[in-house]
Amino acid sequence: MKKEGVTIEKIVSLCKRRGFIFPGSEIYGGLQGFYDYGPLGVEMKNNLKKLWWDWMTKEHEDVVGIDGAIITNPKVWEASGHTKSFVDPLAECKKCHHRFKADDISGEKCPDCKGQLTEPRVYNILVPTQLGVIEGEKINVYLRGEACQTIYLDYKNVLDSSRLKIPFGICQIGKAFRNEITPGKFLYRQREFEQWDLQWFCHPNEMEKWFEFWKQERMNWFKSIFTHPKNLGFYKHEKLAHYAKKAFDIEYTASPVGKEMEGIHWRGDWDLSGHAKFSGQDLNYTDPDTKEKFIPNIVETSGGVDRTFMFLLIDAYCEEKDRVVLKLKPSLAPYKVAVFPLLKNKPELVEKAKEVYKMLKKDFSVAFDDRGNIGKRYYSQDEIGTPFCITVDFDSLEKDDVTVRDRDTTKQERVKIKDLPELLKKKLNE
Repeated sequence: MKKEGVTIEKIVSLCKRRGFIFPGSEIYGGLQGFYDYGPLGVEMKNNLKKLWWDWMTKEHEDVVGIDGAIITNPKVWEASGHTKSFVDPLAECKKCHHRFKADDISGEKCPDCKGQLTEPRVYNILVPTQLGVIEGEKINVYLRGEACQTIYLDYKNVLDSSRLKIPFGICQIGKAFRNEITPGKFLYRQREFEQWDLQWFCHPNEMEKWFEFWKQERMNWFKSIFTHPKNLGFYKHEKLAHYAKKAFDIEYTASPVGKEMEGIHWRGDWDLSGHAKFSGQDLNYTDPDTKEKFIPNIVETSGGVDRTFMFLLIDAYCEEKDRVVLKLKPSLAPYKVAVFPLLKNKPELVEKAKEVYKMLKKDFSVAFDDRGNIGKRYYSQDEIGTPFCITVDFDSLEKDDVTVRDRDTTKQERVKIKDLPELLKKKLNE
């Protein structure tokens, strides 16, 4: 069920108005499928990626990270099957010439003008580019169509340079590029986007166990960061790749656009076997205890950072009687605290508020705001998801205390300035 009252148009408007997301190249009319993260968006996205990275690498034994190159040897995409099978079937209207992914339409009529559609034709969606400086001598390469391939390329290097042994995981956050035929639905389908991937290498006999483990583990993590965990669910794929035994998506079921957020995939030995064949390298693993030799099987968890970002905004967005509020988990909020002087034309209040601001910015992401009246400042911070607002008033000058306002309840309490750091740490970790 869609989240009541939330449209993608409202989210897009908020993102532009408050500095979360801007259309890419907007002053030149934009470029479909490309977006820029603004001052608040980049802070929130960095918070999100850090939560994922720390959870993967610090809360799980035997998971390490890499940061692979965006451009690889073009043979990589032959070995992975992308040059042949990374395709979208496309139909074009004979009347208005609009193009549609065959999977997105039903029937033979154009959704826009009711004209006749062509038979679907297949297009590869890898993004090609060239390397070299001399015309005629440049080589054709691709921007990576998925971030995970560099994990397979570095699998042996990671194994040889560490004390890891099967089972273990390699994770990565990185850009990927797809020449999407019908980009749209805001951040849901872009041509440049960011993925987070875990590739878990294990013995073939243990695939079932680890697949179920990571499927539930990833769902638990998503539930920990969403405001309304009940809006998350699994989608079981019935149509599977030839190498897969199982595949599930973790979905944000209340989305007004697409739902898929992350895939849990049974990849078997497809990837390492393919790269071993095309590269001529031995990618077998020898168990140090049993001396058994085998190609590791892989459980993949691969998700969209940008999609997750968008779904988090949708999930946190709330319209109340006289305000819009983003009820983000504090760990995700761009600012944790905002500090206000009650009146901007009273130098003593501004000076005291600046002192509080400087004290807190050592430990927290803090905003300082003295624009307009205090009510408007509160609602401005509510709309960008700031959990707590601190107001310095005339009593603060005498008693050395401030008002702390809670975003979700709007309740206020007086707190001694010296006690603020500990109080905020406690509240932000609740």
